[in-house]
Amino acid sequence: MSNHCQIEIMSPVGSYAGLQAAIQGGANAVYFGVGNLNMRSRSAANFTVDDLREICRIAHGAGVRTYLTVNTIIYNHELAEMRALLVAAKDAGVSAIIASDLAVITHARSLGLEVHISTQCNVSNIEAVRFYAQFADVIVTARELSLEQVAEITRYIADTDLRGPNGELVQIEVFAHGALCMSVSGKCYLSLDNAAYSANRGACLQLCRRGYIVKDKESDLELEIDNEYIMSPKDLCTIGFLDKILNAGVRVLKIEGRGRSADYVRTVTECYREAVDAIANGTYTQERIDAWTSRLATVFNRGFWDGYYLGRRLGEWSDRYGSQATEQKVYLGPVKNYFHRIGVAEVHLQTAETLGVGDDVIVIGDTTGAYRATINELRLDRDPVPEVHQGDRFSFATTEPLRRGDKVYRIDKVIDEC
Repeated sequence: MSNHCQIEIMSPVGSYAGLQAAIQGGANAVYFGVGNLNMRSRSAANFTVDDLREICRIAHGAGVRTYLTVNTIIYNHELAEMRALLVAAKDAGVSAIIASDLAVITHARSLGLEVHISTQCNVSNIEAVRFYAQFADVIVTARELSLEQVAEITRYIADTDLRGPNGELVQIEVFAHGALCMSVSGKCYLSLDNAAYSANRGACLQLCRRGYIVKDKESDLELEIDNEYIMSPKDLCTIGFLDKILNAGVRVLKIEGRGRSADYVRTVTECYREAVDAIANGTYTQERIDAWTSRLATVFNRGFWDGYYLGRRLGEWSDRYGSQATEQKVYLGPVKNYFHRIGVAEVHLQTAETLGVGDDVIVIGDTTGAYRATINELRLDRDPVPEVHQGDRFSFATTEPLRRGDKVYRIDKVIDEC
């Protein structure tokens, strides 16, 4: 398809380090939350209103669009807060608002802000698309749709020349990678019912990710489901059939993970950027798919499955609690100095760890983003050494500039004991 060059990779941002990592990975757009009126207000890092101008300055300077999520249910007492936030977003130059509540949608449009329809709207048919097209330029389809159903919607848009407020054809966005919720388009009440924290208000406690025992009240018989967390789906991974998604007419690929670290953002963004480019230039092969999948497995995941896109009707459940990443980060210490002329970083190893020649490291910082390298040489007091230990101030060469205060981690392979 010649229009694959128009595909937008949309990456999650929960920190300035994540913002830089998304840019480094090749994102076309980033999305983020501010304050309390977004679906990750409790469970992920959020920026403040005062950050909006700086986020836009950094992102727009790199040619990356900025999307502010204002996608919770809005109550009457929050209308003034919501309106003030949208005005601030407009003034800061935010590219678009991601919304589901009509109060947000209509007020954003009254300010001339571009609107994208959130997955919380559960758009699953052409009539819903036609309704939201009067407000929105981009619409996320329900996560439960198959690719065939998504393709029916994109064909309808093309056949009817359905255009959004900006005069362009409405674009369809789907989730391409990351956590999936057991509920329809994320509309879950488990956390609200059990702990009085509403997922629909951005306060999900992820109770579904835990293990549970089923008890027969009459006989006191207890059953524990073996090797499956039956409310915790594996993470979505579409890298292996991304060509089918693009052929279905999807134009925006959304990566989930505003609560994830900068190395997750960079790794996942890079993989999907490379895959989209490979589809466009004819180098999308099974060998490359396997390599991308291995890289994706190194960062946070609960195991992978293909969601409902290929016609599945039942989920695949996680077989253990937490991440199944094949690598883990071990904190060593901060960068104390960086010598730009010779490209060398000086680091203070503060923890009870070691670092040796041949080890991999990742350095994370607000301006640095996520920089990964293999240690080819270590120097202590200017002399080469095979290994450094707690308390040492050592140096190593880098191919990208680092900054004082950046955090340095050793990357260890995870031994799967399951």
